[in-house]
Amino acid sequence: MAIETLNPATGELLTKYEAYGQSKIESILKAAVGAQKSWASQNIDQRATALAPMANLLRARVDEYALLMTTEMGKPISQSIAEVLKCATCVDHYVENGARYLQEGAVPTSAQRSGFRYLPLGVILGVMPWNYPFWQLLRFAIPTLIAGNGVVLKHASNVPGSALALEQLMLDTGLPEGLFSTVLIEGSGVIPLIHDNRIAGVSLTGSEGVGRRIGSEAGQALKPAVLELGGSDPFIVLADADVSAAAKAAATARTLNNGQSCIAAKRFIVVESAHDEFISEFVSALSALKVGDPTDPSTQLGPMARADLRNELHEQVLQTIQTGAKIALGAKVESGPGAFYPATVLTGVTPGMTGFDEELFGPAGVVVKASTTNDAISLANSSRYGLGSSIWTADVEQGLHLGAQLETGMVFVNDFVRSDPALPFGGVKASGYGREMGSHGILEFVNTQTIWVA
Repeated sequence: MAIETLNPATGELLTKYEAYGQSKIESILKAAVGAQKSWASQNIDQRATALAPMANLLRARVDEYALLMTTEMGKPISQSIAEVLKCATCVDHYVENGARYLQEGAVPTSAQRSGFRYLPLGVILGVMPWNYPFWQLLRFAIPTLIAGNGVVLKHASNVPGSALALEQLMLDTGLPEGLFSTVLIEGSGVIPLIHDNRIAGVSLTGSEGVGRRIGSEAGQALKPAVLELGGSDPFIVLADADVSAAAKAAATARTLNNGQSCIAAKRFIVVESAHDEFISEFVSALSALKVGDPTDPSTQLGPMARADLRNELHEQVLQTIQTGAKIALGAKVESGPGAFYPATVLTGVTPGMTGFDEELFGPAGVVVKASTTNDAISLANSSRYGLGSSIWTADVEQGLHLGAQLETGMVFVNDFVRSDPALPFGGVKASGYGREMGSHGILEFVNTQTIWVA
Protein backbone atom coordinates (compact mmCIF):
# COMPACT_ATOMS: atom_id res chain seq x y z
CA MET A 1 0.00 0.00 0.00
CA ALA A 2 1.39 3.41 -0.97
CA ILE A 3 1.16 6.57 1.15
CA GLU A 4 0.99 9.62 -1.13
CA THR A 5 1.74 13.21 -0.22
CA LEU A 6 0.44 16.19 -2.17
CA ASN A 7 1.65 19.76 -2.20
CA PRO A 8 -1.31 21.65 -0.68
CA ALA A 9 -0.39 24.85 -2.51
CA THR A 10 -0.52 23.25 -5.96
CA GLY A 11 -2.24 19.89 -5.57
CA GLU A 12 0.74 18.18 -7.23
CA LEU A 13 2.02 14.78 -6.12
CA LEU A 14 5.15 15.12 -4.00
CA THR A 15 6.21 11.59 -3.08
CA LYS A 16 4.95 8.07 -2.63
CA TYR A 17 6.02 6.00 0.35
CA GLU A 18 5.45 2.30 0.77
CA ALA A 19 3.52 1.52 3.94
CA TYR A 20 5.38 -0.74 6.37
CA GLY A 21 4.45 -4.41 6.47
CA GLN A 22 3.96 -6.48 9.58
CA SER A 23 7.46 -7.96 9.52
CA LYS A 24 9.05 -4.49 9.53
CA ILE A 25 6.78 -3.30 12.33
CA GLU A 26 7.71 -6.39 14.33
CA SER A 27 11.40 -5.63 13.81
CA ILE A 28 10.90 -2.02 14.92
CA LEU A 29 9.09 -3.03 18.11
CA LYS A 30 11.72 -5.60 19.00
CA ALA A 31 14.52 -3.09 18.49
CA ALA A 32 12.65 -0.44 20.48
CA VAL A 33 12.34 -2.68 23.53
CA GLY A 34 16.03 -3.54 23.50
CA ALA A 35 17.13 0.05 22.98
CA GLN A 36 14.82 1.35 25.70
CA LYS A 37 16.11 -1.08 28.33
CA SER A 38 19.67 0.01 27.66
CA TRP A 39 18.67 3.68 27.61
CA ALA A 40 16.78 3.38 30.90
CA SER A 41 19.89 1.97 32.61
CA GLN A 42 21.60 5.34 32.14
CA ASN A 43 21.03 8.09 34.69
CA ILE A 44 19.09 11.23 33.82
CA ASP A 45 22.18 13.38 33.40
CA GLN A 46 23.61 10.92 30.89
CA ARG A 47 20.37 10.89 28.92
CA ALA A 48 20.23 14.69 28.93
CA THR A 49 23.81 14.91 27.72
CA ALA A 50 23.01 12.50 24.88
CA LEU A 51 20.00 14.57 23.77
CA ALA A 52 21.65 17.99 24.06
CA PRO A 53 23.26 18.04 20.56
CA MET A 54 19.80 17.81 18.97
CA ALA A 55 19.18 21.50 19.67
CA ASN A 56 22.19 22.56 17.61
CA LEU A 57 21.26 20.16 14.80
CA LEU A 58 17.77 21.68 14.64
CA ARG A 59 19.20 25.18 14.43
CA ALA A 60 21.74 24.15 11.80
CA ARG A 61 19.08 22.47 9.65
CA VAL A 62 16.33 25.03 10.19
CA ASP A 63 15.97 25.94 6.51
CA GLU A 64 15.90 22.32 5.37
CA TYR A 65 13.31 21.25 7.91
CA ALA A 66 11.19 24.37 7.45
CA LEU A 67 10.94 23.88 3.70
CA LEU A 68 10.00 20.22 4.22
CA MET A 69 7.13 21.16 6.52
CA THR A 70 5.88 23.95 4.29
CA THR A 71 5.95 21.72 1.23
CA GLU A 72 4.11 18.87 2.94
CA MET A 73 1.41 20.76 4.85
CA GLY A 74 1.42 24.34 3.60
CA LYS A 75 2.28 26.55 6.57
CA PRO A 76 4.00 29.86 5.68
CA ILE A 77 7.76 29.34 5.60
CA SER A 78 8.39 32.01 8.25
CA GLN A 79 6.19 30.04 10.65
CA SER A 80 7.93 26.78 9.75
CA ILE A 81 11.28 28.37 10.60
CA ALA A 82 9.87 29.54 13.94
CA GLU A 83 8.58 26.02 14.62
CA VAL A 84 11.98 24.41 14.14
CA LEU A 85 13.67 26.98 16.38
CA LYS A 86 11.00 26.46 19.03
CA CYS A 87 11.79 22.74 18.94
CA ALA A 88 15.42 23.55 19.67
CA THR A 89 14.29 25.59 22.68
CA CYS A 90 12.27 22.62 23.90
CA VAL A 91 15.33 20.39 23.76
CA ASP A 92 17.34 22.98 25.69
CA HIS A 93 14.61 23.25 28.31
CA TYR A 94 14.46 19.55 29.13
CA VAL A 95 18.20 19.09 28.97
CA GLU A 96 18.51 21.82 31.58
CA ASN A 97 15.49 20.93 33.73
CA GLY A 98 14.83 17.21 33.24
CA ALA A 99 16.84 16.07 36.25
CA ARG A 100 15.08 18.61 38.47
CA TYR A 101 11.64 17.52 37.26
CA LEU A 102 12.49 13.87 37.89
CA GLN A 103 14.27 14.33 41.20
CA GLU A 104 13.63 11.68 43.84
CA GLY A 105 11.46 12.98 46.67
CA ALA A 106 11.69 12.36 50.41
CA VAL A 107 8.53 12.20 52.54
CA PRO A 108 8.81 12.03 56.36
CA THR A 109 6.95 9.03 57.84
CA SER A 110 7.55 6.51 60.61
CA ALA A 111 10.01 4.72 58.31
CA GLN A 112 13.76 5.19 58.49
CA ARG A 113 13.56 6.49 54.97
CA SER A 114 10.54 7.00 52.71
CA GLY A 115 9.53 8.88 49.61
CA PHE A 116 9.18 8.28 45.91
CA ARG A 117 11.11 8.14 42.65
CA TYR A 118 10.24 8.23 38.97
CA LEU A 119 11.02 5.28 36.72
CA PRO A 120 10.41 4.95 32.96
CA LEU A 121 7.46 2.90 31.75
CA GLY A 122 8.94 1.50 28.52
CA VAL A 123 8.18 2.23 24.87
CA ILE A 124 5.55 4.92 24.31
CA LEU A 125 3.49 5.22 21.12
CA GLY A 126 3.11 8.75 19.79
CA VAL A 127 0.21 9.33 17.38
CA MET A 128 0.90 12.79 16.04
CA PRO A 129 -0.89 15.30 13.76
CA TRP A 130 0.15 17.08 10.61
CA ASN A 131 -0.43 20.68 11.65
CA TYR A 132 2.84 21.07 13.60
CA PRO A 133 4.87 18.16 12.20
CA PHE A 134 8.03 18.82 14.24
CA TRP A 135 6.78 20.68 17.31
CA GLN A 136 3.92 18.35 18.23
CA LEU A 137 6.22 15.35 18.07
CA LEU A 138 9.26 16.77 19.84
CA ARG A 139 7.32 18.38 22.68
CA PHE A 140 6.07 14.86 23.48
CA ALA A 141 9.21 12.91 22.59
CA ILE A 142 11.91 14.94 24.32
CA PRO A 143 10.52 14.70 27.88
CA THR A 144 9.47 11.10 27.23
CA LEU A 145 13.03 10.20 26.22
CA ILE A 146 14.65 12.17 29.05
CA ALA A 147 12.49 10.15 31.45
CA GLY A 148 14.08 6.97 30.08
CA ASN A 149 11.39 5.76 27.72
CA GLY A 150 11.59 4.82 24.05
CA VAL A 151 9.29 6.23 21.35
CA VAL A 152 7.51 4.71 18.37
CA LEU A 153 5.99 7.39 16.13
CA LYS A 154 2.91 7.02 13.98
CA HIS A 155 2.77 10.39 12.25
CA ALA A 156 -0.04 11.77 10.10
CA SER A 157 -0.16 10.21 6.65
CA ASN A 158 0.33 13.52 4.82
CA VAL A 159 3.69 14.30 6.51
CA PRO A 160 5.75 11.10 6.14
CA GLY A 161 8.77 13.09 5.01
CA SER A 162 8.76 14.97 8.30
CA ALA A 163 8.34 11.72 10.22
CA LEU A 164 11.37 10.13 8.55
CA ALA A 165 13.41 13.31 8.96
CA LEU A 166 12.70 13.23 12.70
CA GLU A 167 13.83 9.62 12.91
CA GLN A 168 17.07 10.53 11.14
CA LEU A 169 17.50 13.53 13.43
CA MET A 170 17.47 11.21 16.45
CA LEU A 171 20.10 8.98 14.88
CA ASP A 172 22.26 11.95 13.89
CA THR A 173 22.03 13.21 17.46
CA GLY A 174 23.65 9.95 18.51
CA LEU A 175 20.73 8.21 20.21
CA PRO A 176 20.79 4.40 20.19
CA GLU A 177 19.33 2.86 17.05
CA GLY A 178 15.77 1.75 17.68
CA LEU A 179 15.15 4.08 20.63
CA PHE A 180 13.07 6.33 18.37
CA SER A 181 11.42 4.82 15.33
CA THR A 182 8.83 5.87 12.79
CA VAL A 183 6.21 3.47 11.47
CA LEU A 184 4.63 4.42 8.15
CA ILE A 185 1.18 2.88 8.46
CA GLU A 186 -2.45 3.83 7.90
CA GLY A 187 -4.45 5.12 10.85
CA SER A 188 -6.17 1.80 11.51
CA GLY A 189 -2.76 0.23 12.15
CA VAL A 190 -2.52 2.14 15.43
CA ILE A 191 -5.04 -0.07 17.24
CA PRO A 192 -2.96 -3.29 17.18
CA LEU A 193 0.04 -1.28 18.38
CA ILE A 194 -1.88 0.01 21.42
CA HIS A 195 -2.69 -3.56 22.40
CA ASP A 196 0.84 -4.86 21.80
CA ASN A 197 2.49 -5.74 25.13
CA ARG A 198 5.66 -3.93 24.07
CA ILE A 199 3.86 -0.58 24.03
CA ALA A 200 3.52 0.88 27.54
CA GLY A 201 1.44 3.98 26.84
CA VAL A 202 0.13 6.26 24.11
CA SER A 203 0.12 9.99 23.47
CA LEU A 204 -2.28 11.36 20.86
CA THR A 205 -2.74 14.82 19.46
CA GLY A 206 -5.69 14.80 17.09
CA SER A 207 -9.40 15.20 16.62
CA GLU A 208 -12.05 14.55 19.23
CA GLY A 209 -13.38 11.52 17.34
CA VAL A 210 -9.98 9.88 17.03
CA GLY A 211 -9.28 10.71 20.65
CA ARG A 212 -12.39 8.91 21.83
CA ARG A 213 -11.32 5.79 19.91
CA ILE A 214 -7.69 5.89 21.05
CA GLY A 215 -8.68 6.61 24.65
CA SER A 216 -11.12 3.70 24.61
CA GLU A 217 -8.55 1.29 23.21
CA ALA A 218 -5.88 2.44 25.68
CA GLY A 219 -8.38 1.99 28.50
CA GLN A 220 -9.17 -1.55 27.39
CA ALA A 221 -5.44 -2.27 27.29
CA LEU A 222 -5.00 -0.67 30.74
CA LYS A 223 -2.36 1.70 29.43
CA PRO A 224 -1.90 5.37 30.29
CA ALA A 225 -2.82 7.87 27.61
CA VAL A 226 -2.46 11.59 27.04
CA LEU A 227 -5.11 12.98 24.71
CA GLU A 228 -4.70 16.50 23.34
CA LEU A 229 -7.78 16.94 21.19
CA GLY A 230 -9.83 19.64 19.53
CA GLY A 231 -10.61 23.09 20.77
CA SER A 232 -13.06 25.91 20.16
CA ASP A 233 -11.13 28.47 22.14
CA PRO A 234 -13.02 31.57 23.34
CA PHE A 235 -11.36 34.93 22.79
CA ILE A 236 -13.20 37.23 25.20
CA VAL A 237 -13.11 41.00 24.73
CA LEU A 238 -14.49 42.95 27.70
CA ALA A 239 -15.85 46.49 27.70
CA ASP A 240 -12.64 48.02 29.10
CA ALA A 241 -10.28 46.25 26.69
CA ASP A 242 -8.00 47.93 24.16
CA VAL A 243 -10.22 46.87 21.27
CA SER A 244 -7.75 47.75 18.54
CA ALA A 245 -4.96 45.70 20.14
CA ALA A 246 -7.35 42.83 20.77
CA ALA A 247 -8.55 42.81 17.16
CA LYS A 248 -5.03 42.78 15.74
CA ALA A 249 -4.09 39.91 18.05
CA ALA A 250 -7.33 38.17 17.09
CA ALA A 251 -6.33 38.21 13.42
CA THR A 252 -3.07 36.42 14.26
CA ALA A 253 -4.77 34.08 16.71
CA ARG A 254 -7.26 32.98 14.06
CA THR A 255 -4.90 32.58 11.09
CA LEU A 256 -1.62 31.35 12.59
CA ASN A 257 -0.67 28.09 10.89
CA ASN A 258 -3.35 28.91 8.31
CA GLY A 259 -5.93 28.65 11.09
CA GLN A 260 -5.17 24.98 11.66
CA SER A 261 -4.37 24.85 15.34
CA CYS A 262 -6.22 23.32 18.26
CA ILE A 263 -5.43 26.43 20.35
CA ALA A 264 -6.35 28.95 17.67
CA ALA A 265 -8.98 31.41 18.84
CA LYS A 266 -12.23 30.41 17.15
CA ARG A 267 -15.12 32.01 19.05
CA PHE A 268 -14.66 35.76 19.50
CA ILE A 269 -16.99 36.69 22.34
CA VAL A 270 -17.28 40.45 22.59
CA VAL A 271 -19.20 42.50 25.14
CA GLU A 272 -21.84 44.62 23.43
CA SER A 273 -20.22 48.04 23.91
CA ALA A 274 -17.05 46.88 22.10
CA HIS A 275 -18.77 44.63 19.55
CA ASP A 276 -19.04 46.83 16.45
CA GLU A 277 -15.58 48.37 16.82
CA PHE A 278 -14.04 44.93 17.26
CA ILE A 279 -15.63 43.57 14.09
CA SER A 280 -14.44 46.57 12.07
CA GLU A 281 -10.86 46.29 13.36
CA PHE A 282 -10.84 42.48 13.10
CA VAL A 283 -11.99 42.46 9.48
CA SER A 284 -9.50 45.19 8.62
CA ALA A 285 -6.58 43.26 10.14
CA LEU A 286 -7.55 40.02 8.38
CA SER A 287 -8.04 41.78 5.05
CA ALA A 288 -4.48 43.11 5.23
CA LEU A 289 -2.90 39.64 5.43
CA LYS A 290 -0.83 38.58 2.45
CA VAL A 291 -2.20 35.35 0.98
CA GLY A 292 -0.21 33.19 -1.40
CA ASP A 293 2.72 30.86 -1.94
CA PRO A 294 3.73 29.51 1.47
CA THR A 295 7.38 29.31 0.45
CA ASP A 296 7.42 33.10 0.01
CA PRO A 297 8.80 34.62 3.26
CA SER A 298 6.29 37.48 3.05
CA THR A 299 3.23 35.20 2.92
CA GLN A 300 1.07 35.30 6.05
CA LEU A 301 -1.76 32.98 5.02
CA GLY A 302 -1.14 29.92 2.88
CA PRO A 303 -3.27 26.95 1.84
CA MET A 304 -4.95 24.52 4.16
CA ALA A 305 -3.21 21.16 4.44
CA ARG A 306 -5.62 19.22 2.23
CA ALA A 307 -8.50 19.97 -0.11
CA ASP A 308 -10.88 17.71 1.81
CA LEU A 309 -10.21 19.69 4.98
CA ARG A 310 -10.85 22.95 3.11
CA ASN A 311 -14.15 21.57 1.82
CA GLU A 312 -15.18 20.41 5.27
CA LEU A 313 -14.50 23.86 6.72
CA HIS A 314 -16.49 25.55 3.96
CA GLU A 315 -19.45 23.28 4.64
CA GLN A 316 -19.35 24.28 8.32
CA VAL A 317 -19.30 27.94 7.30
CA LEU A 318 -22.28 27.46 4.96
CA GLN A 319 -24.24 25.63 7.67
CA THR A 320 -23.62 28.52 10.06
CA ILE A 321 -24.82 31.05 7.48
CA GLN A 322 -27.91 29.00 6.73
CA THR A 323 -28.95 29.24 10.38
CA GLY A 324 -28.72 33.02 10.52
CA ALA A 325 -25.09 34.12 10.68
CA LYS A 326 -23.94 37.06 8.53
CA ILE A 327 -20.80 37.23 6.41
CA ALA A 328 -18.43 40.01 7.42
CA LEU A 329 -15.51 38.67 5.37
CA GLY A 330 -14.64 35.77 3.09
CA ALA A 331 -16.73 32.60 3.04
CA LYS A 332 -16.12 32.02 -0.67
CA VAL A 333 -13.87 29.38 -2.22
CA GLU A 334 -11.91 30.83 -5.10
CA SER A 335 -11.14 28.72 -8.17
CA GLY A 336 -7.56 27.69 -8.83
CA PRO A 337 -5.01 25.14 -7.68
CA GLY A 338 -4.29 24.36 -4.06
CA ALA A 339 -6.38 24.09 -0.90
CA PHE A 340 -6.66 27.82 -0.24
CA TYR A 341 -9.49 29.22 1.90
CA PRO A 342 -9.98 32.93 2.56
CA ALA A 343 -9.87 34.52 5.99
CA THR A 344 -13.52 34.42 7.02
CA VAL A 345 -15.54 36.19 9.71
CA LEU A 346 -19.16 35.38 10.54
CA THR A 347 -21.19 37.60 12.86
CA GLY A 348 -24.50 37.18 14.65
CA VAL A 349 -23.45 33.68 15.76
CA THR A 350 -25.19 32.08 18.72
CA PRO A 351 -25.07 28.72 20.52
CA GLY A 352 -26.65 25.98 18.45
CA MET A 353 -25.05 27.15 15.21
CA THR A 354 -22.35 24.98 13.66
CA GLY A 355 -19.71 27.70 13.93
CA PHE A 356 -20.32 28.01 17.67
CA ASP A 357 -20.72 24.33 18.55
CA GLU A 358 -18.07 22.71 16.35
CA GLU A 359 -14.35 23.26 15.94
CA LEU A 360 -13.54 25.32 12.85
CA PHE A 361 -10.12 24.02 11.82
CA GLY A 362 -9.06 26.65 9.32
CA PRO A 363 -9.03 30.44 8.88
CA ALA A 364 -12.68 31.05 9.78
CA GLY A 365 -13.88 32.63 13.01
CA VAL A 366 -17.22 33.59 14.50
CA VAL A 367 -18.09 36.71 16.49
CA VAL A 368 -20.57 36.32 19.33
CA LYS A 369 -22.16 39.30 21.09
CA ALA A 370 -22.32 39.17 24.90
CA SER A 371 -24.61 41.45 26.91
CA THR A 372 -22.40 41.53 30.02
CA THR A 373 -19.14 40.19 31.38
CA ASN A 374 -20.98 37.35 33.12
CA ASP A 375 -22.77 36.54 29.86
CA ALA A 376 -19.39 36.39 28.08
CA ILE A 377 -18.08 33.84 30.60
CA SER A 378 -21.30 31.81 30.29
CA LEU A 379 -21.04 31.80 26.49
CA ALA A 380 -17.39 30.79 26.66
CA ASN A 381 -18.27 27.80 28.84
CA SER A 382 -21.16 26.81 26.56
CA SER A 383 -18.94 24.45 24.62
CA ARG A 384 -18.03 20.80 24.94
CA TYR A 385 -14.41 21.84 24.40
CA GLY A 386 -12.08 23.21 27.05
CA LEU A 387 -8.56 23.69 25.74
CA GLY A 388 -7.40 27.32 25.77
CA SER A 389 -8.97 30.73 26.34
CA SER A 390 -7.99 34.37 26.37
CA ILE A 391 -9.46 37.40 28.10
CA TRP A 392 -8.84 40.99 27.04
CA THR A 393 -9.30 43.64 29.72
CA ALA A 394 -7.61 46.70 31.20
CA ASP A 395 -7.94 45.11 34.64
CA VAL A 396 -5.46 42.23 34.82
CA GLU A 397 -6.68 41.05 38.23
CA GLN A 398 -10.21 40.91 36.88
CA GLY A 399 -8.91 38.88 33.95
CA LEU A 400 -7.24 36.38 36.27
CA HIS A 401 -10.34 36.16 38.47
CA LEU A 402 -12.59 35.54 35.48
CA GLY A 403 -10.10 33.05 34.05
CA ALA A 404 -10.63 30.83 37.08
CA GLN A 405 -14.29 30.61 36.06
CA LEU A 406 -13.45 29.35 32.57
CA GLU A 407 -13.66 25.61 31.95
CA THR A 408 -10.37 25.45 30.06
CA GLY A 409 -6.93 24.01 30.63
CA MET A 410 -5.23 27.32 29.85
CA VAL A 411 -6.13 30.99 30.20
CA PHE A 412 -4.19 33.92 28.75
CA VAL A 413 -4.84 37.53 29.76
CA ASN A 414 -4.25 40.16 27.05
CA ASP A 415 -2.54 37.67 24.77
CA PHE A 416 -3.58 34.82 22.52
CA VAL A 417 -3.01 31.20 23.55
CA ARG A 418 0.36 29.68 22.77
CA SER A 419 2.59 26.91 24.10
CA ASP A 420 5.85 27.09 26.02
CA PRO A 421 8.11 24.17 27.00
CA ALA A 422 8.17 25.39 30.61
CA LEU A 423 4.39 25.37 31.08
CA PRO A 424 1.84 22.52 31.15
CA PHE A 425 -0.30 22.26 28.03
CA GLY A 426 -3.64 20.49 27.75
CA GLY A 427 -7.37 20.72 28.21
CA VAL A 428 -10.50 19.45 29.87
CA LYS A 429 -13.91 18.19 28.70
CA ALA A 430 -13.87 17.05 25.06
CA SER A 431 -10.44 18.62 24.59
CA GLY A 432 -8.89 15.60 26.25
CA TYR A 433 -6.88 14.85 29.36
CA GLY A 434 -3.31 14.72 30.56
CA ARG A 435 -0.65 17.35 30.05
CA GLU A 436 2.32 17.92 27.82
CA MET A 437 5.41 19.99 28.59
CA GLY A 438 6.62 21.56 31.80
CA SER A 439 7.14 19.38 34.87
CA HIS A 440 3.66 17.93 34.43
CA GLY A 441 4.30 16.62 30.92
CA ILE A 442 7.44 14.70 31.80
CA LEU A 443 5.56 12.84 34.55
CA GLU A 444 2.82 11.44 32.29
CA PHE A 445 4.79 8.36 31.28
CA VAL A 446 6.67 7.39 34.42
CA ASN A 447 6.09 4.94 37.24
CA THR A 448 5.91 6.96 40.45
CA GLN A 449 7.39 4.33 42.74
CA THR A 450 6.97 4.60 46.50
CA ILE A 451 10.09 3.89 48.60
CA TRP A 452 10.00 2.66 52.21
CA VAL A 453 13.00 1.59 54.26
CA ALA A 454 12.20 0.02 57.63
